[in-house]
Amino acid sequence: MTANEALPLAVIASSLVPGLVIFALPERRIRLRTGLNLFAALAKLALVATLLAGVAAGEDYAFRYAVLPGIDLAFKADALALLFVSLSAVLWLFTTLYAIGYLEKAPHRSRFFGFFSLCVTATMGIAMAANLFTFFIFYELLTLATFPLVVHRGTAQAMRGGTIYLAYTLVGGALLLAGIVWLYDLLGHTEFAHGGVLAALNDAPRWQLQAIFLVLIAGVGVKAAVVPLHGWLPQAMVAPAPVSALLHAVAVVKAGAFGIVRIVYEVYGIEFAQSLDLLAPLAVFAAVTILWGSFRALFQDDLKKRLAYSTISQVSYIVLGVALFGPLGTVGGMVHLVHQGVMKITLFFCAGNYAETQGVDKVSEMNGSGRRMPWTTLAFSIGALGMMGAPFTAGAVSKAWLIDGANAAHMGWAVWVLWASSLLNAAYFLPILWRAWFKPLPAAWPDEHIAARGRRETAWLLLLPPLFTAAAVLVAGLFADAAWSPLAWAQLIAGREYSQGTP
Repeated sequence: MTANEALPLAVIASSLVPGLVIFALPERRIRLRTGLNLFAALAKLALVATLLAGVAAGEDYAFRYAVLPGIDLAFKADALALLFVSLSAVLWLFTTLYAIGYLEKAPHRSRFFGFFSLCVTATMGIAMAANLFTFFIFYELLTLATFPLVVHRGTAQAMRGGTIYLAYTLVGGALLLAGIVWLYDLLGHTEFAHGGVLAALNDAPRWQLQAIFLVLIAGVGVKAAVVPLHGWLPQAMVAPAPVSALLHAVAVVKAGAFGIVRIVYEVYGIEFAQSLDLLAPLAVFAAVTILWGSFRALFQDDLKKRLAYSTISQVSYIVLGVALFGPLGTVGGMVHLVHQGVMKITLFFCAGNYAETQGVDKVSEMNGSGRRMPWTTLAFSIGALGMMGAPFTAGAVSKAWLIDGANAAHMGWAVWVLWASSLLNAAYFLPILWRAWFKPLPAAWPDEHIAARGRRETAWLLLLPPLFTAAAVLVAGLFADAAWSPLAWAQLIAGREYSQGTP
């Protein structure tokens, strides 16, 4: 095995092996468990940095193992994979720090961090999968690894939310498997390739190719929370805040959106998908999801549920970018995969801080929170402004490219959808900021867990992660044109996907 074959496996193993060790650790081994978590997260970052440098220099990183004749377990660390891998690796480090502080006195920490590591392992496998078979294996591993995290608290409400999550995602997995088997029967393999692999099936019935696309997209659309497959996501908000951050920013919904990207670009090929009239319906579903999620968020008093409906809306920006049929839309969708993750994890970290520090779970309870927790509220404000697309934030970059992509594709209605979504974002985020910064302090907080100590508003491990990710929201907006930015990497991906000819 060469080094270029081993490196993708090392990225996966860097969370798998420590996770399996953590499962076996007694609860009292706090320092060892913490050390393993942090070592694994840092090791993964170093490995991913090596992959990034190598791919930028033109290196190929791939591994393949024959499971059955014509069916391989295969990984490739290409530019598209590394966009998702880099996001997951960086945010895993911050989520690990946050979870260590959040679960400081909670039971079952070894179980939690073991499954937490398996989630990241599954995400890495999804990102680097070189075919639909490998993608499916890790897609289902992600389902099984996240369920124990959703139900971690063991309450009746947690079990109900977890059961709904499991039912939705298992049905999604069954649909995905059906689509893969159908595709394999037609094509003889399930490989991903730049430009797609299905153009060779010009003699296949058109309706059959359209039906396979529908089944595959429905399978991954469950995790992407595309309407009407989104019902599990608000229910899963019973999970602890680090899990919510994992679901929304690092793993589950991003895995679904990433699956849509792979299917459109590397199974069908963007031009072949357009010739089959598949992109316009996909754009319509994305637009409906964007507006519906934003509209429902307006009426949620529970803070995490408001953020959940916001995620339903925002993740479909990625899907819309894919469906716009043009390099500008592709750039907008790809860069939003990263930007939305950084903005949304900031918001969920902050929501967890309000709950753990003040006992505040509802928007109606947030009066004066900005005075009690100014740094947390500053981070929340930056994340919220980014979601609205405010200037100098990561969200502004994504939306500008998506709008340009819609105009270039002569889909003016999509521009109106994006503007309407931005207005709805403002309508459900600005009241939160008004309450937090300008409403008077209440006589008492609902359930204050952590008392203020001088200028320290909460535990350091709860405060530092959202401050770092909020800073990243600004850095991604202010330095979007830098050679190292997510935008530059998204432009590289778009150039490769449209190398056969720009539409």
